[in-house]
Amino acid sequence: MNETLQATPARATTGRTEMTLVTAPACHFCDDAQHRLGALESRGLLQLTLVSAESQDGQALIAKHRPGMFPLILMEDRYFHDGRLPRGKLARLVQQLEAR
Repeated sequence: MNETLQATPARATTGRTEMTLVTAPACHFCDDAQHRLGALESRGLLQLTLVSAESQDGQALIAKHRPGMFPLILMEDRYFHDGRLPRGKLARLVQQLEAR
């Protein structure tokens, strides 16, 4: 799996990178990702949107991206990762966001 991050322009409306987290009930990987990405949102580095996998929007995203695990994480509406959020990939993302 290629974990190379490509620079993605932030949305002009917020000036922050938009991350979407599709979560499933009772998912500890989902809770961890929400905590870690929420901390980045609190720092003003990104805009986090939570979507329940059971919702209509969640089902559409699952059908489109077909994740093997939860959570499904999208960056600027493109696939970023699914399953446990890797610490190295998150660290590289933070470096890119802080450099902007």
